[in-house]
Amino acid sequence: MDRHYDYLVVGAGLYGGVFAQQAKAAGRSVLVIDRRDHIAGNVYTEDVEGIHVHRYGAHIFHTNDRRVWDYVNQFAEFNRFTNSPVANYHGELYSLPFNMYTFNRMWGVVTPEEAAAKIEEQRREAGITEPRNLEEQAISLVGTDIYEKLIKGYTEKQWGRPCTELPAFIIKRLPVRLTFDNNYFNALFQGIPVGGYTRLVERMLDGIEVKLGVDYLNARRDWDGAADRVVYTGPIDAYFGYRLGCLEYRSVRFETELLDMPNFQGNAAVNYTDRETPWTRIIEHKWFEFGKDETGRDLPKTVISREYSSEWKPGDEPYYPVNDEKNGALYTQYRALADEEKHVIFGGRLGSYKYYDMDQVIAAALDMSEKELA
Repeated sequence: MDRHYDYLVVGAGLYGGVFAQQAKAAGRSVLVIDRRDHIAGNVYTEDVEGIHVHRYGAHIFHTNDRRVWDYVNQFAEFNRFTNSPVANYHGELYSLPFNMYTFNRMWGVVTPEEAAAKIEEQRREAGITEPRNLEEQAISLVGTDIYEKLIKGYTEKQWGRPCTELPAFIIKRLPVRLTFDNNYFNALFQGIPVGGYTRLVERMLDGIEVKLGVDYLNARRDWDGAADRVVYTGPIDAYFGYRLGCLEYRSVRFETELLDMPNFQGNAAVNYTDRETPWTRIIEHKWFEFGKDETGRDLPKTVISREYSSEWKPGDEPYYPVNDEKNGALYTQYRALADEEKHVIFGGRLGSYKYYDMDQVIAAALDMSEKELA
Protein backbone atom coordinates (compact mmCIF):
# COMPACT_ATOMS: atom_id res chain seq x y z
CA MET A 1 0.00 0.00 0.00
CA ASP A 2 1.20 3.51 -0.82
CA ARG A 3 -0.21 4.96 2.38
CA HIS A 4 -1.61 4.01 5.77
CA TYR A 5 -5.21 4.74 6.78
CA ASP A 6 -7.07 5.16 10.02
CA TYR A 7 -9.87 2.89 8.78
CA LEU A 8 -10.21 0.18 6.18
CA VAL A 9 -13.91 -0.34 5.41
CA VAL A 10 -14.68 -3.72 3.86
CA GLY A 11 -17.91 -3.39 1.90
CA ALA A 12 -19.29 -0.37 0.03
CA GLY A 13 -22.93 -0.96 0.98
CA LEU A 14 -25.01 1.14 3.33
CA TYR A 15 -23.24 0.27 6.59
CA GLY A 16 -19.79 0.73 5.10
CA GLY A 17 -20.83 3.87 3.25
CA VAL A 18 -22.28 5.53 6.35
CA PHE A 19 -19.29 4.67 8.53
CA ALA A 20 -16.83 5.85 5.88
CA GLN A 21 -18.70 9.13 5.44
CA GLN A 22 -18.83 9.76 9.17
CA ALA A 23 -15.16 8.90 9.60
CA LYS A 24 -14.12 11.29 6.82
CA ALA A 25 -16.31 14.03 8.32
CA ALA A 26 -14.49 13.46 11.63
CA GLY A 27 -11.14 14.02 9.91
CA ARG A 28 -10.07 10.37 9.69
CA SER A 29 -8.42 8.82 6.63
CA VAL A 30 -10.49 6.04 5.09
CA LEU A 31 -10.13 3.40 2.37
CA VAL A 32 -13.21 1.48 1.21
CA ILE A 33 -12.87 -1.83 -0.65
CA ASP A 34 -15.51 -4.14 -2.12
CA ARG A 35 -15.29 -7.49 -3.90
CA ARG A 36 -17.98 -6.46 -6.40
CA ASP A 37 -17.38 -4.21 -9.40
CA HIS A 38 -19.75 -1.54 -8.06
CA ILE A 39 -20.58 0.35 -4.90
CA ALA A 40 -23.90 0.34 -2.99
CA GLY A 41 -24.03 -3.36 -2.12
CA ASN A 42 -27.47 -4.91 -2.44
CA VAL A 43 -29.18 -1.54 -2.91
CA TYR A 44 -27.27 -1.03 -6.18
CA THR A 45 -29.41 0.35 -9.00
CA GLU A 46 -28.45 0.55 -12.66
CA ASP A 47 -29.98 2.46 -15.57
CA VAL A 48 -31.72 0.35 -18.23
CA GLU A 49 -33.61 2.28 -20.92
CA GLY A 50 -34.07 5.20 -18.52
CA ILE A 51 -35.37 2.92 -15.72
CA HIS A 52 -33.51 2.49 -12.44
CA VAL A 53 -33.36 -1.27 -11.99
CA HIS A 54 -32.84 -2.72 -8.50
CA ARG A 55 -30.35 -5.46 -9.44
CA TYR A 56 -30.54 -7.30 -6.11
CA GLY A 57 -34.25 -6.99 -5.44
CA ALA A 58 -36.62 -4.19 -4.58
CA HIS A 59 -35.56 -1.75 -1.88
CA ILE A 60 -38.10 0.74 -0.54
CA PHE A 61 -36.78 3.13 2.05
CA HIS A 62 -39.02 3.58 5.08
CA THR A 63 -38.39 4.74 8.63
CA ASN A 64 -39.89 6.38 11.69
CA ASP A 65 -36.44 7.53 12.80
CA ARG A 66 -36.12 11.28 12.17
CA ARG A 67 -32.34 11.13 12.67
CA VAL A 68 -31.97 8.52 9.90
CA TRP A 69 -34.37 10.36 7.57
CA ASP A 70 -32.52 13.65 7.99
CA TYR A 71 -29.22 11.86 7.41
CA VAL A 72 -30.15 10.21 4.08
CA ASN A 73 -31.76 13.40 2.82
CA GLN A 74 -28.31 15.01 2.86
CA PHE A 75 -27.42 12.76 -0.08
CA ALA A 76 -30.64 12.31 -2.05
CA GLU A 77 -34.09 13.68 -2.68
CA PHE A 78 -36.77 11.02 -2.12
CA ASN A 79 -39.91 10.60 -4.19
CA ARG A 80 -43.31 9.91 -2.65
CA PHE A 81 -43.53 6.22 -3.53
CA THR A 82 -45.96 4.26 -1.34
CA ASN A 83 -45.55 0.50 -1.20
CA SER A 84 -48.88 -1.14 -2.06
CA PRO A 85 -48.18 -4.68 -3.29
CA VAL A 86 -50.79 -6.93 -4.89
CA ALA A 87 -51.20 -10.64 -4.16
CA ASN A 88 -51.98 -12.97 -7.09
CA TYR A 89 -53.49 -16.33 -6.10
CA HIS A 90 -54.23 -18.33 -9.26
CA GLY A 91 -55.39 -15.12 -10.97
CA GLU A 92 -57.38 -13.79 -8.01
CA LEU A 93 -55.98 -10.40 -6.97
CA TYR A 94 -55.90 -9.15 -3.37
CA SER A 95 -54.59 -6.03 -1.65
CA LEU A 96 -51.51 -6.17 0.55
CA PRO A 97 -51.11 -5.42 3.37
CA PHE A 98 -54.19 -7.23 4.65
CA ASN A 99 -56.86 -4.58 4.98
CA MET A 100 -60.55 -4.02 4.33
CA TYR A 101 -60.07 -4.36 0.56
CA THR A 102 -58.55 -7.82 1.19
CA PHE A 103 -61.32 -8.87 3.57
CA ASN A 104 -64.04 -7.65 1.22
CA ARG A 105 -62.52 -9.55 -1.71
CA MET A 106 -62.09 -12.70 0.38
CA TRP A 107 -65.38 -12.79 2.30
CA GLY A 108 -67.62 -10.03 0.95
CA VAL A 109 -67.60 -8.24 4.32
CA VAL A 110 -68.10 -4.48 4.29
CA THR A 111 -67.50 -3.25 7.83
CA PRO A 112 -64.50 -3.63 10.17
CA GLU A 113 -66.81 -5.33 12.67
CA GLU A 114 -67.74 -8.01 10.13
CA ALA A 115 -64.11 -8.58 9.19
CA ALA A 116 -62.99 -8.90 12.81
CA ALA A 117 -65.83 -11.32 13.53
CA LYS A 118 -64.85 -13.50 10.55
CA ILE A 119 -61.21 -13.65 11.67
CA GLU A 120 -62.24 -14.50 15.25
CA GLU A 121 -64.61 -17.23 14.02
CA GLN A 122 -61.84 -18.91 12.01
CA ARG A 123 -59.35 -18.55 14.82
CA ARG A 124 -61.74 -20.28 17.23
CA GLU A 125 -62.49 -23.05 14.74
CA ALA A 126 -58.73 -23.70 14.44
CA GLY A 127 -58.54 -24.07 18.23
CA ILE A 128 -55.51 -21.79 18.60
CA THR A 129 -54.86 -20.17 21.97
CA GLU A 130 -51.07 -19.75 22.14
CA PRO A 131 -49.51 -19.75 18.62
CA ARG A 132 -46.48 -22.07 18.54
CA ASN A 133 -45.37 -21.56 14.92
CA LEU A 134 -45.89 -19.36 11.90
CA GLU A 135 -49.01 -21.21 10.71
CA GLU A 136 -50.81 -20.81 14.03
CA GLN A 137 -49.69 -17.19 14.37
CA ALA A 138 -50.96 -16.34 10.87
CA ILE A 139 -54.36 -17.97 11.45
CA SER A 140 -54.65 -16.06 14.73
CA LEU A 141 -54.00 -12.80 12.90
CA VAL A 142 -56.09 -13.18 9.73
CA GLY A 143 -58.01 -16.47 9.78
CA THR A 144 -57.68 -19.73 7.86
CA ASP A 145 -58.88 -18.55 4.41
CA ILE A 146 -56.30 -15.77 4.09
CA TYR A 147 -53.59 -17.98 5.52
CA GLU A 148 -54.27 -20.73 2.98
CA LYS A 149 -54.48 -18.41 -0.04
CA LEU A 150 -52.16 -15.53 0.68
CA ILE A 151 -49.58 -16.68 3.24
CA LYS A 152 -48.89 -20.41 3.20
CA GLY A 153 -47.62 -20.96 -0.36
CA TYR A 154 -45.65 -17.71 -0.54
CA THR A 155 -43.97 -18.25 2.83
CA GLU A 156 -43.03 -21.86 2.14
CA LYS A 157 -41.51 -20.84 -1.21
CA GLN A 158 -39.60 -18.02 0.44
CA TRP A 159 -38.19 -20.02 3.36
CA GLY A 160 -38.09 -23.54 1.86
CA ARG A 161 -39.71 -24.96 4.99
CA PRO A 162 -43.28 -25.83 6.08
CA CYS A 163 -44.98 -23.00 7.96
CA THR A 164 -45.38 -25.35 10.93
CA GLU A 165 -41.58 -25.45 11.23
CA LEU A 166 -41.06 -21.68 11.07
CA PRO A 167 -41.07 -19.45 14.18
CA ALA A 168 -44.16 -17.35 14.88
CA PHE A 169 -42.25 -14.06 15.08
CA ILE A 170 -41.62 -14.00 11.30
CA ILE A 171 -45.27 -13.20 10.58
CA LYS A 172 -45.78 -10.75 13.43
CA ARG A 173 -44.28 -7.90 11.42
CA LEU A 174 -46.95 -8.29 8.71
CA PRO A 175 -49.46 -5.41 8.89
CA VAL A 176 -53.14 -6.30 9.42
CA ARG A 177 -55.55 -3.37 9.24
CA LEU A 178 -59.29 -2.98 9.71
CA THR A 179 -59.11 0.11 7.47
CA PHE A 180 -58.76 0.72 3.73
CA ASP A 181 -55.15 1.87 4.10
CA ASN A 182 -53.04 0.29 1.32
CA ASN A 183 -49.67 1.57 2.58
CA TYR A 184 -47.65 -1.54 3.46
CA PHE A 185 -45.33 0.22 5.89
CA ASN A 186 -46.28 1.83 9.19
CA ALA A 187 -43.62 4.46 8.57
CA LEU A 188 -43.78 8.23 8.78
CA PHE A 189 -41.09 8.65 6.10
CA GLN A 190 -41.03 6.59 2.89
CA GLY A 191 -39.81 6.77 -0.69
CA ILE A 192 -37.18 5.91 -3.29
CA PRO A 193 -34.12 8.12 -3.92
CA VAL A 194 -34.60 10.18 -7.06
CA GLY A 195 -31.88 8.97 -9.43
CA GLY A 196 -31.55 5.60 -7.66
CA TYR A 197 -29.69 4.23 -4.65
CA THR A 198 -26.33 4.11 -6.43
CA ARG A 199 -26.32 7.89 -6.72
CA LEU A 200 -27.14 8.18 -3.00
CA VAL A 201 -24.16 6.01 -2.02
CA GLU A 202 -21.89 7.80 -4.54
CA ARG A 203 -22.62 11.08 -2.76
CA MET A 204 -22.06 9.42 0.61
CA LEU A 205 -18.60 8.28 -0.55
CA ASP A 206 -17.68 11.57 -2.22
CA GLY A 207 -14.00 12.32 -1.64
CA ILE A 208 -13.29 8.86 -0.15
CA GLU A 209 -10.88 6.43 -1.83
CA VAL A 210 -12.70 3.32 -3.08
CA LYS A 211 -11.19 0.18 -4.62
CA LEU A 212 -13.55 -2.31 -6.33
CA GLY A 213 -13.05 -5.93 -7.34
CA VAL A 214 -11.02 -6.56 -4.19
CA ASP A 215 -11.61 -9.72 -2.14
CA TYR A 216 -10.48 -8.85 1.37
CA LEU A 217 -10.63 -12.42 2.66
CA ASN A 218 -8.18 -13.64 0.01
CA ALA A 219 -5.44 -11.29 1.21
CA ARG A 220 -6.54 -10.26 4.68
CA ARG A 221 -3.06 -10.00 6.18
CA ASP A 222 -1.98 -7.50 3.52
CA TRP A 223 -5.13 -5.41 3.82
CA ASP A 224 -5.14 -5.40 7.62
CA GLY A 225 -1.72 -3.78 7.49
CA ALA A 226 -3.17 -0.88 5.50
CA ALA A 227 -5.12 0.59 8.43
CA ASP A 228 -5.25 0.88 12.19
CA ARG A 229 -8.84 -0.38 12.33
CA VAL A 230 -11.02 -2.52 10.04
CA VAL A 231 -14.78 -2.19 9.59
CA TYR A 232 -15.92 -5.55 8.23
CA THR A 233 -19.42 -5.92 6.71
CA GLY A 234 -19.09 -9.35 5.09
CA PRO A 235 -20.39 -12.67 6.48
CA ILE A 236 -19.09 -13.19 9.99
CA ASP A 237 -18.64 -16.95 9.50
CA ALA A 238 -16.63 -16.38 6.28
CA TYR A 239 -14.27 -14.05 8.21
CA PHE A 240 -13.36 -17.00 10.43
CA GLY A 241 -13.09 -19.46 7.53
CA TYR A 242 -16.34 -21.22 8.55
CA ARG A 243 -14.32 -22.95 11.27
CA LEU A 244 -17.43 -23.56 13.41
CA GLY A 245 -19.67 -24.38 10.45
CA CYS A 246 -21.79 -22.31 8.03
CA LEU A 247 -24.57 -20.03 9.19
CA GLU A 248 -27.69 -20.62 7.10
CA TYR A 249 -29.26 -18.10 4.75
CA ARG A 250 -31.94 -17.98 2.14
CA SER A 251 -30.73 -16.76 -1.22
CA VAL A 252 -32.63 -15.19 -4.12
CA ARG A 253 -32.20 -15.65 -7.85
CA PHE A 254 -33.48 -13.01 -10.29
CA GLU A 255 -34.63 -13.36 -13.89
CA THR A 256 -34.70 -9.84 -15.31
CA GLU A 257 -36.23 -9.00 -18.69
CA LEU A 258 -36.48 -5.84 -20.79
CA LEU A 259 -39.93 -5.93 -22.38
CA ASP A 260 -41.07 -4.04 -25.47
CA MET A 261 -44.21 -2.69 -23.80
CA PRO A 262 -44.90 0.31 -21.58
CA ASN A 263 -46.71 -1.51 -18.77
CA PHE A 264 -46.51 -5.18 -17.76
CA GLN A 265 -48.48 -5.46 -14.50
CA GLY A 266 -49.45 -1.93 -13.49
CA ASN A 267 -47.78 -2.13 -10.08
CA ALA A 268 -44.27 -2.18 -8.67
CA ALA A 269 -44.70 -5.53 -6.87
CA VAL A 270 -47.04 -8.49 -7.40
CA ASN A 271 -46.63 -11.44 -5.02
CA TYR A 272 -47.54 -14.90 -6.33
CA THR A 273 -48.93 -16.63 -3.27
CA ASP A 274 -49.85 -20.06 -4.66
CA ARG A 275 -47.37 -22.90 -4.20
CA GLU A 276 -47.43 -23.92 -7.88
CA THR A 277 -45.97 -20.70 -9.33
CA PRO A 278 -42.19 -21.11 -8.97
CA TRP A 279 -41.34 -17.46 -8.37
CA THR A 280 -42.34 -15.54 -5.26
CA ARG A 281 -42.99 -12.19 -6.91
CA ILE A 282 -42.52 -10.05 -10.00
CA ILE A 283 -41.10 -6.55 -9.70
CA GLU A 284 -41.76 -3.92 -12.38
CA HIS A 285 -39.02 -1.41 -11.71
CA LYS A 286 -40.35 1.70 -13.44
CA TRP A 287 -43.23 2.01 -10.96
CA PHE A 288 -40.79 2.53 -8.09
CA GLU A 289 -39.39 5.55 -9.86
CA PHE A 290 -42.51 7.12 -11.22
CA GLY A 291 -45.26 6.08 -8.81
CA LYS A 292 -48.78 6.08 -10.22
CA ASP A 293 -48.51 9.15 -12.47
CA GLU A 294 -48.34 9.26 -16.26
CA THR A 295 -44.59 9.80 -16.58
CA GLY A 296 -43.68 6.12 -16.47
CA ARG A 297 -46.13 5.32 -19.23
CA ASP A 298 -44.23 7.64 -21.55
CA LEU A 299 -41.34 5.16 -21.54
CA PRO A 300 -42.01 2.67 -24.36
CA LYS A 301 -40.31 -0.24 -22.56
CA THR A 302 -40.38 -1.77 -19.11
CA VAL A 303 -38.11 -3.99 -17.00
CA ILE A 304 -39.40 -6.82 -14.83
CA SER A 305 -37.64 -9.20 -12.44
CA ARG A 306 -38.97 -12.56 -11.32
CA GLU A 307 -37.65 -13.60 -7.92
CA TYR A 308 -36.92 -17.20 -6.96
CA SER A 309 -36.05 -18.12 -3.39
CA SER A 310 -33.50 -20.85 -2.73
CA GLU A 311 -31.41 -22.40 0.02
CA TRP A 312 -28.03 -20.72 0.30
CA LYS A 313 -24.81 -22.61 -0.37
CA PRO A 314 -21.21 -21.32 -0.49
CA GLY A 315 -20.77 -19.25 -3.65
CA ASP A 316 -24.36 -17.95 -3.60
CA GLU A 317 -25.27 -14.47 -2.44
CA PRO A 318 -26.60 -14.62 1.15
CA TYR A 319 -29.80 -12.59 1.59
CA TYR A 320 -31.95 -13.58 4.56
CA PRO A 321 -30.45 -14.97 7.78
CA VAL A 322 -32.33 -18.03 9.05
CA ASN A 323 -32.79 -16.75 12.59
CA ASP A 324 -33.82 -20.00 14.24
CA GLU A 325 -32.48 -21.46 17.49
CA LYS A 326 -29.72 -23.51 15.86
CA ASN A 327 -28.30 -20.61 13.85
CA GLY A 328 -28.69 -18.25 16.78
CA ALA A 329 -26.50 -20.51 18.89
CA LEU A 330 -23.89 -20.76 16.14
CA TYR A 331 -23.85 -16.99 15.65
CA THR A 332 -23.29 -16.54 19.39
CA GLN A 333 -20.13 -18.63 19.08
CA TYR A 334 -18.91 -16.58 16.11
CA ARG A 335 -19.76 -13.38 17.98
CA ALA A 336 -17.50 -14.53 20.82
CA LEU A 337 -14.65 -15.01 18.32
CA ALA A 338 -15.37 -11.57 16.85
CA ASP A 339 -15.08 -9.97 20.28
CA GLU A 340 -11.49 -11.19 20.40
CA GLU A 341 -10.63 -9.33 17.18
CA LYS A 342 -9.89 -6.03 18.90
CA HIS A 343 -8.93 -4.18 15.72
CA VAL A 344 -12.07 -5.16 13.80
CA ILE A 345 -15.62 -3.76 13.91
CA PHE A 346 -18.23 -6.22 12.61
CA GLY A 347 -21.37 -4.59 11.24
CA GLY A 348 -24.19 -4.66 8.73
CA ARG A 349 -26.61 -7.43 7.81
CA LEU A 350 -23.95 -10.10 7.23
CA GLY A 351 -21.49 -9.04 9.90
CA SER A 352 -24.26 -9.03 12.51
CA TYR A 353 -26.29 -11.94 11.07
CA LYS A 354 -29.51 -9.93 11.32
CA TYR A 355 -32.35 -9.21 8.94
CA TYR A 356 -32.05 -5.44 8.83
CA ASP A 357 -34.27 -2.93 7.08
CA MET A 358 -32.23 -0.18 5.43
CA ASP A 359 -32.98 2.37 8.12
CA GLN A 360 -31.83 -0.09 10.79
CA VAL A 361 -28.52 -0.58 8.96
CA ILE A 362 -28.00 3.17 8.80
CA ALA A 363 -28.97 3.66 12.44
CA ALA A 364 -26.55 0.92 13.52
CA ALA A 365 -23.74 2.49 11.47
CA LEU A 366 -24.44 5.94 12.90
CA ASP A 367 -24.45 4.53 16.44
CA MET A 368 -21.16 2.71 15.87
CA SER A 369 -19.62 5.82 14.26
CA GLU A 370 -20.62 7.95 17.22
CA LYS A 371 -19.10 5.46 19.66
CA GLU A 372 -15.94 4.80 17.63
CA LEU A 373 -15.14 8.34 16.49
CA ALA A 374 -15.89 10.19 19.71
